[in-house]
Amino acid sequence: MLRRPLVWILILALVTAVAACSGRQKSQVATETAPSAGAATQAEAPGAPTAAVTQSPSPTAYDYPPTKQIPVSDDYHGTIIVDPYRWLENADDPEVVAWTETEETFTHSIIDIMPQKEWLISRFDVLWRYDDESVPIRVLAGDRLFYWTKNKDEEKWAFVTREREGAEPQVVLDPNQWDPAEQLAGVRPSRAGRFVAYGTAHGGDENPIVQVLDLETGDILPDRLRGWKQSVGSWLPDDSGFYYTCKPLAEEVPEGEHEYWHSAWLHRLGTSTEQDVKVFSHDEVKEYWHSVSVTEDGAYIVYYRGLFNANDLWYQRTGSTGKPTPLAVGMTDEYGVDIIDGKILITTNADAPRKMVYITDVDQPEREQWRVFIPEDPQDKLEHIAAINGLIYARYSHNAFTQIKIYDLAGNYLRDLPLPTIGTASVSGRWSQPEVWVRFSSFSFPTTTFKYHPDRDELEVYREFPVEVDVDDVVAEQVWYESRDGTPISMFIVHRKDLQRDGTNPTLLGGYGGFDISMRPRFSTSALVWLEAGGVYAIPNLRGGGEYGREWHEAGMLANKQNVFDDFIAAAEYLIAQGYTSAAKLAIRGGSNGGLLVGAATVQRPDLFRVVGCGVPLLDMVNYHEFGLANIWAEEYGSSEDPEQFEYLYKYSPYHNVKEGVRYPAFIVTGSENDARVDPLHARKMTARLQAADSGGGPICLLVRKASGHGGGTTITTRIAQAAEERAFLMFFLGMEAP
Repeated sequence: MLRRPLVWILILALVTAVAACSGRQKSQVATETAPSAGAATQAEAPGAPTAAVTQSPSPTAYDYPPTKQIPVSDDYHGTIIVDPYRWLENADDPEVVAWTETEETFTHSIIDIMPQKEWLISRFDVLWRYDDESVPIRVLAGDRLFYWTKNKDEEKWAFVTREREGAEPQVVLDPNQWDPAEQLAGVRPSRAGRFVAYGTAHGGDENPIVQVLDLETGDILPDRLRGWKQSVGSWLPDDSGFYYTCKPLAEEVPEGEHEYWHSAWLHRLGTSTEQDVKVFSHDEVKEYWHSVSVTEDGAYIVYYRGLFNANDLWYQRTGSTGKPTPLAVGMTDEYGVDIIDGKILITTNADAPRKMVYITDVDQPEREQWRVFIPEDPQDKLEHIAAINGLIYARYSHNAFTQIKIYDLAGNYLRDLPLPTIGTASVSGRWSQPEVWVRFSSFSFPTTTFKYHPDRDELEVYREFPVEVDVDDVVAEQVWYESRDGTPISMFIVHRKDLQRDGTNPTLLGGYGGFDISMRPRFSTSALVWLEAGGVYAIPNLRGGGEYGREWHEAGMLANKQNVFDDFIAAAEYLIAQGYTSAAKLAIRGGSNGGLLVGAATVQRPDLFRVVGCGVPLLDMVNYHEFGLANIWAEEYGSSEDPEQFEYLYKYSPYHNVKEGVRYPAFIVTGSENDARVDPLHARKMTARLQAADSGGGPICLLVRKASGHGGGTTITTRIAQAAEERAFLMFFLGMEAP
């Protein structure tokens, strides 16, 4: 059992000390209690702040740092919403900076004395530090190989080359020699391998600045690109230049729109930035994304325009003039294209919710010329096809795990690719090269890379998981349960063989449920550590995800988003009803859209969970679209600018549905200073709102990571520390001891 008395005495002593020395004088300006976030009133003019600056009380056993309230009212289609924490949206405000630092001091006063933290750091240090390398990829024109390596004592992966098989390795780019916050992003060797275009990003900001390295001379060329968030796509067949994408600089577009107007450009080596040519863009819809790519054989150029759930495609012969030929337009469905040996393979969900593949000749792109190549499966979702060494590999999601079917170019089904067990697999390679690479893992099968030999239908181990781990006692079940509306939902439950279903097991329930993204059975060292500490790990396949096709995704988006939260809450109720755990022993965790998920579940059913980990989340769903690039997510969520969409967004928005006087679970919410996708304002505002409203629960804690992006820190050391803090918080409040 956890040594609770001593630990709690230390925590409360430190919390009280921190609160006593942090901003006490500010509390003296309080004059009256501000309206709650989400409260409807006609007392204020829309958007006008009141003169009163108020101080929220501390209603729990935790003496939270003081947080002022400055109520701001807005009129949304006749509904007046008062937001007392609008001021926390401005990260550049010195007062917001000071408030955030004080909140983090409070959080560290709690986490830093948790005994689980040091054990987690040491365990992650063993599991995450090892010598490793990726599979070698041969260039399209020549014998040169490129691959990635990571040494046990280094923080980042390095990019390496060999002139040919068996030649001495040569380090091309080693970010371990750079500033710790700098990252290598978007490495793209030319087709013959002489040049390498690469991006350098900083602190997880997803804003690579591209340069070009000449391997023959070792020089970095003076070439520079336009805009920001630069990303190199395909090199031209003769290595004379490449296509790239970027967003415009702030001074090039109306204020606040530099996160949009994504476009594709052509850069030729040795020319100035001003000579780059914009080759694909859109003049009216700022949210569209664009890309241009050259086919493997260099014979065709493919143009892509899309926005999450739909895209259009065009193509043309390399070197041809005039407009490209439309292949699929209308922006209503998803399309993917492979052009090989004079054939076009089109993968789509148009009239096929689980996707199918058509084929046509390159000179007959018209829709009436398309022939069925792989029909839609009535049960399983087609996720991807890969054209490798004369064969087509079709990867399916079958009950949320991977199956791979093999076809020839005539459309004949040959066989299934043999996989070790139920799990998650990917297959990669090139049409013009013999290697077929298969990467596989499952909950109890550490990540392994294989070479597949189609001539004898065998997998050959190429590289096993580099660290010895004990998975012999790990059991993974797939169960089905009913959601609130009776829809059957699948869920993976992972535990040790000796599990006793007596309701006492500390359990971590995770989820995502959005953007057509699938939650699959895959090996996770973080999950393994949770099991080593005596826990149970559960992952449901919620609506909104991609496990069961387009209809499954659409059943959890826009006005159907509440289905996702219902599915997740029903998963928790199932785990409790079946004796895996109890509400007092149940933790939930999610990141990004998954952070929205656990935030909504917390405010809807605070009685169901003991502790919540909410990472880089969206939580203010009424105003989310106004920050950064978030307006592009209106395709998934909707926008409060639409009266009908406002109604359901406001109804489930976690920030707006926090209620006064409720006993909320212990809650840790994290944001990242350089997050290019979700502004950490959501984390700040939710922390303030929950601290003011909570009655006898908590603690409510905030961490905003420095030099980190949407995926966390830039070095292994930083990521270990971040993961240990979050998991220690969950373990502590479930009473889990470090083994």
